Amino acid sequence: MSFTRRDFGKLAAAGVSTAALRPANLFAQGKPNSHVGGVDIGVISYSYRQMKPFDADAVLKYALTNGIDGVELENVQELWAGAPAPPPRPEPVRVSPGQQVGERRPQMTDEQKAAQDTYQDRLNAWRVQVPMAKYEALRKMYNDAGVRIYAFKITLNMKMEDAVFDYAFKAAKACGANQMTMEMPDGNPELTERIGKFASKYKLMVGYHAHLQAKPDTWDQAMSQSPYNGINLDIGHYTAAGNHDAVDFVRRHHDRITSMHVKDRKFPEAGGQNTPLGEGDTPIKAILQLMKAEKYTFPATIEMEYTVPPDSDAVKEVGRCLAYCKQCVA
Repeated sequence: MSFTRRDFGKLAAAGVSTAALRPANLFAQGKPNSHVGGVDIGVISYSYRQMKPFDADAVLKYALTNGIDGVELENVQELWAGAPAPPPRPEPVRVSPGQQVGERRPQMTDEQKAAQDTYQDRLNAWRVQVPMAKYEALRKMYNDAGVRIYAFKITLNMKMEDAVFDYAFKAAKACGANQMTMEMPDGNPELTERIGKFASKYKLMVGYHAHLQAKPDTWDQAMSQSPYNGINLDIGHYTAAGNHDAVDFVRRHHDRITSMHVKDRKFPEAGGQNTPLGEGDTPIKAILQLMKAEKYTFPATIEMEYTVPPDSDAVKEVGRCLAYCKQCVA
């Protein structure tokens, strides 16, 4: 992995010493450590989506800048391994003051839908033939820098062949992940049952992520289908969905939570919007302190999704999120 002069400037501005920036020392010294008070704090690559460049190499650089030692990778890992690039999609828009950017996309045209279908066929054809050595190399690159890949996010559906399901689990394990994460397939118990069978085959947990459909019983059916079906809990979305029991939910289901997305949102009656950590209604501090007290080992994954201030960028904001989490458990 190479660093440009601009990369070195950003790292230096973030407080990394000049000596540490020398190529021989960059990975050998000062490896990141974002375990605080026994709580494992990581970040999802999506948090850096507004940065340029935005790829697996860059995500590693950004995580190092922030001092974070664990990541959940979404999309960037497959592109790094050589997957075909997706066609452009309509940009997400804010459709009302109470909804976050990214929750609603304009309806795709017939041509855009056809392009997505063609791309999905090409992607799946690539998936079933890519050597796992690609992902083993990605794992090594991250591990050599002191960062582990603990979660591999991907979307599976009933139209996919078994070979694609096999690929997903093999790729996740090749990256060193101890879990796969994916969106909760609403109203599709056949899919969670099928995924659960593959998860049992590979002995790898799957954490399902919910948005505003999240309720206390959202994951019950999936978890009953397989001991390897679990919860990728987004405490911000859970709060914005109108649930006031987030702390109790974590306490009751900690043994099936594979990882937890940390973001702050308002209750729906207050607008439901994303906010910087500590400014919304999500009980982040209480949950992190519960994790510390009870020694829960699942990662608390920073997902920076609020609007970045004009004088800042995603890396700086992830740094602020990390600082807030550290204060919560100090």
